[in-house]
Amino acid sequence: MFCSINDFYELTKTIFRFLIIGETEKGVVAAIFGKIEESIQNSSLLTDFKMDHLPSLFSKFDRLTELLYLNKQEHRYEVTILLQDIVDILIQDMIVDAQSILDVVNSPERLISDDDGAFGYYEPELFASVSSITNIRYPFLDGQLSQQKEQVKRLYLLLNTKEQVAEIPSNLEARRRISFFATSLFMDMPAAPKVRSMLSFSIITPYFMEEVKFSDEELYSNQDESSILSYMQKIYPDEWKNFSERIGPKATNDEIRYWASYRGQTLSRTGNPVYRSHLLYYDLRPWIPHLTPIFMVNFLVRGMMYYKKALRLQAFLDRTSDQESYKGLLATEQGKNKRNIHQSLSAEIEALADMKFSYIISCQKFGEQKIKGDPHAQDIIDLMTRYSALRVAYIEEKEVIENNVPHKVYSSVLIKAENNLDQEIYRIKLPGPPIIGEGKPENQNHAIIFTRGEALQTIDMNQDNYLEEAYKMRNVLQEFVIHPRDQAPTILGLREHIFTGSVSSLAGFMSYQETSFVTIGQRFLADPLRVRFHYGHPDIFDRIFHLTRGGVSKASKTINLSEDVFAGYNSILRHGNITYNEYIQVGKGRDVGLNQISKFEAKVANGNSEQTISRDIHRLGRRFDFFRMLSCYFTTVGFYFNSLISVVGVYVFLYGQLYLVLSGLQRALLHDAQTQNIKSLETALASQSFLQLGLLTGLPMVMELGLEKGFRTALSDFILMQLQLASVFFTFSLGTKAHYYGRTILHGGAKYRPTGRKFVVFHASFTENYQLYSRSHFVKGFELVFLLIVYHIFRRSYVSSVVHVMITYSTWFMAVTWLFTPFLFNPAGFAWQKIVEDWADWNRWMRNQGGIGVQPEKSWESWWNAENAHIRHSVLSSRILEVLLSLRFFIYQYGLVYHLNISQDNKNFLVYLLSWVVIIAIIGLVKLVNCASRRLSTNHQLIFRVIKLLIFLTVVTSLILLYCLCQLSILDLIICCLAFIPTGWGLLLIVQVLRPKIEYYAIWEPIQVIAHAYDYGMGSLLFSPIAVLAWMPVISAIQTRVLFNRAFSRQLQIQPFIVGKTKRR
Repeated sequence: MFCSINDFYELTKTIFRFLIIGETEKGVVAAIFGKIEESIQNSSLLTDFKMDHLPSLFSKFDRLTELLYLNKQEHRYEVTILLQDIVDILIQDMIVDAQSILDVVNSPERLISDDDGAFGYYEPELFASVSSITNIRYPFLDGQLSQQKEQVKRLYLLLNTKEQVAEIPSNLEARRRISFFATSLFMDMPAAPKVRSMLSFSIITPYFMEEVKFSDEELYSNQDESSILSYMQKIYPDEWKNFSERIGPKATNDEIRYWASYRGQTLSRTGNPVYRSHLLYYDLRPWIPHLTPIFMVNFLVRGMMYYKKALRLQAFLDRTSDQESYKGLLATEQGKNKRNIHQSLSAEIEALADMKFSYIISCQKFGEQKIKGDPHAQDIIDLMTRYSALRVAYIEEKEVIENNVPHKVYSSVLIKAENNLDQEIYRIKLPGPPIIGEGKPENQNHAIIFTRGEALQTIDMNQDNYLEEAYKMRNVLQEFVIHPRDQAPTILGLREHIFTGSVSSLAGFMSYQETSFVTIGQRFLADPLRVRFHYGHPDIFDRIFHLTRGGVSKASKTINLSEDVFAGYNSILRHGNITYNEYIQVGKGRDVGLNQISKFEAKVANGNSEQTISRDIHRLGRRFDFFRMLSCYFTTVGFYFNSLISVVGVYVFLYGQLYLVLSGLQRALLHDAQTQNIKSLETALASQSFLQLGLLTGLPMVMELGLEKGFRTALSDFILMQLQLASVFFTFSLGTKAHYYGRTILHGGAKYRPTGRKFVVFHASFTENYQLYSRSHFVKGFELVFLLIVYHIFRRSYVSSVVHVMITYSTWFMAVTWLFTPFLFNPAGFAWQKIVEDWADWNRWMRNQGGIGVQPEKSWESWWNAENAHIRHSVLSSRILEVLLSLRFFIYQYGLVYHLNISQDNKNFLVYLLSWVVIIAIIGLVKLVNCASRRLSTNHQLIFRVIKLLIFLTVVTSLILLYCLCQLSILDLIICCLAFIPTGWGLLLIVQVLRPKIEYYAIWEPIQVIAHAYDYGMGSLLFSPIAVLAWMPVISAIQTRVLFNRAFSRQLQIQPFIVGKTKRR
């Protein structure tokens, strides 16, 4: 507010000084300003002026500013009247003691005598013009118009901005950025050297096949009014309005494509919204949430090129530190044209910025794309043309013939743009194909030779940068200089802002979780624990240190799946020092859909399992002191190991309860406790439930939000997260981490999992969800449900309901969460039309035949083979352990068959053997139906149907005989299902281990049929409650509101976009 008032005062003085040219009028205005400044100096402004007339003075100023901006001759008289009114209000109504000003107005110098000197009269009224004499310079002449109009626009904006100070700018992201930048200026950061003296640095970004900018088809594809462009226009109408104002009605299609591309990336974006008010606007460049299906290189590059823009400005300020030195520079260049001087200075600044900064994108496929005529190649060339400092490194593969023998030659090539064409700068011949390990680190490694300078920043495709933060790069690089050599950092960690939080509730959960890690988490890891490593971009490396010690990326296949963290391990093992700095931030995007999040967490869990068995972790554990070793463990692989142990603990607890209840031991213990009036056993059984609430996992998020926004806001955000089912999401996420970490530890097979980066509101089909979560969540969820049902059936007679609920409610919550979360967080997951389409797609997928060349997405058989392929390549010890773990399912059968009424309390082992006879009979019937189907279903349909009828009648007859002769009850049938279904699944797991030995025998076909029946049965059980809920329209509306609460707060109808995007998949 103070700055605004001061700005208004100075602008008014400047405009009046130019506008008023009459000597008397100048004296009056100068006297008024002098009175104001005297009052300010004496701190008596409110005493010397009557402020109750301020509104009328404001209205006069407002109208005067508007007329000055219009600058038309017909308004001259009105401008004169307004100036007179302003002076009159100030002298007559507001200034308490205006005698000194009145003396100027009524001075004898204004008195004009007649020819005889007998009479005298005063000159015409102030500001009025008489004949050829004018007292004001209005309207402005063409040569004066541009400068004065800018000042008038600024004054008009100050008078007409009605918003509260706390609401300026109106864009929340702009407000956040300005707030952080202003706060960071008071943080402890090194002093910035001049650009000429600063360390030079490079940025490298690995690029594969991501989109560079939207094509017309992607941008305008419009089904159900839900094109990408229309979505952006509706969710951010102020940004589209500002763009339309700035460009005008003649905006070209290319400009619209760039506008959408700058805002349209799912996991990374750059900032470019505008705050505008009538006559004057400021390009504040706040970000827009990115909601598109693809990566965009465009905004990423522009975000990084802010570094050069900042360096050019800072170099100019260094070269011309103040206005006087700039005038001196012009004076020394006598005889030269001013335009040449400016060009010379601009060229010098440009060269200095190029010397201190370089940006390289490692596009390994660019050469291949250019040969094929891929549009991506031309988009990359256009990008280099747009940003002259951008360089692209790619791998060139050529086939040459030497001595009549063809062989391939590989080269790393660095290019730039020249006349809209790519021009080669350097070429380095390689000894062979460079991509032999993990793709991303190899892509970085081949291009790192083209970087230069003392520092290297690694930026990924989901990153962004801000202009105001780029100005602090000189300060950050001084961190390498100001410390003693043995304490100088080798990796500088930077703060990250997660900008994807506003897309959906899931995106918000990930944003809060990631924000807590990249702020309070890394701050604590760096100091005092001293176990912060490299967790990905945008850390800054000591380039010389790492180039001479193995590089910034380890790329060995599989083991270095999480290549980022190994750079940190390598730096610490070689006596480096890793720090963390919070006074500068870089934007970062995260996955925003459940399937994308799960794939990312699966990839990270796989990477941590490989780290667990790596030499780097072993060496760190051996060389750290005890406390640093524990800190390293719990902040790296220990977190995933503890997640695995937590899930295993639930299974151990339930199987222990199953043993106690089936053996009768729990009943005996509770009976003795009740007899002796001992309550401690029930308390011990119930107490574990409180440890499974999982609320402590949200503590770091609440603490960080409290530090950033205040604890009241943090508490409200945490409550809102719980209402949006955050506990459901994090429980589901726990299962993802535990499954992929444990499976990779046991069998290996870690691999990169592309997350897809699809449109955030797309509907994932039931088939896709089943493929992704069947083994990681659904099977385990059904296993927990079976255990809980068995425990519920056999505990009822002696365990109180309260104790039972306290013991099992958290496990029920986990089981239901693992089974239904993918559908709960699936957009349009309860829309009836989508349910019908998903059911048809599911049945088609289950029926399709697999085979060579058939993708898992097209056939159940191909998916089943791919899902179990990791066991084929597992070592013998892992296979044995897999078999031992599968034996747990036989506990169901062994314990339950002795509780059947048909067994008549017979504890003979023969009862257990008879249960296996039933299982073998079931397998035989399946084999019989399978053979009949294969041989008779095509040409002998009637015989096949008769055989199926006979089998059905045989089964029904057997059940009737058992009911009549052996007292078989309905409860016995339920218990048999609970016993035999898990046993069959255990047999399938064991058979997968033995598959290389038996898959070529006749027994394999019925096994595959049984596996197909299990998956079809699980899918049908999952689908049934979803279909029932889909009948209720209110369920779909509630789900959409929970998923897209922020969109609803912007009054955006999200449903058309969900429908539209699914049709385009």
